[in-house]
Amino acid sequence: MEESDEKIETKLSPLDEYWFKFLKETGRSQEERCSGDLDFEASGFTNDSQVALVLAGKKTAFFSSYATFAVDNEMLPVSGELYLVLDRGGNPRCVIEIENVSVLPFSEVTYEMAQKEGQDNSLEEWRERTKEALEDECAVTGVEFKMNMNLVFQTFRVVYK
Repeated sequence: MEESDEKIETKLSPLDEYWFKFLKETGRSQEERCSGDLDFEASGFTNDSQVALVLAGKKTAFFSSYATFAVDNEMLPVSGELYLVLDRGGNPRCVIEIENVSVLPFSEVTYEMAQKEGQDNSLEEWRERTKEALEDECAVTGVEFKMNMNLVFQTFRVVYK
């Protein structure tokens, strides 16, 4: 029997391909790890509009419920972590780096903070939209929405697109 000279090729996923392209093109170490992927919304066109805001530099932060991290027994993100941002089709569109993470009550969010999400024209508009989203999330996690419930506020910058 003749030995085969064929190499077994491992096919990388589109996410892995994008990640390794990012590392190569930015001169980062191939050992650098992705902390995960983000799609900003569970499904639908809203996600693509969020991604468009990120790519345009208008969205530089996001809020999430602290309770979600607690229920999922998940560690909070930390500054310097890198994430792939996905469109609604699951395709990578950019890489972001977390700059700052803080925890604060819903009632203490300022308009300056809310503006970094790039969507609302007033703090009242942000509170209404975010309260609706949090109430939906609370229904799933079994936590009751309260004005003093803690949110995780993450600011980021796009490092590759």
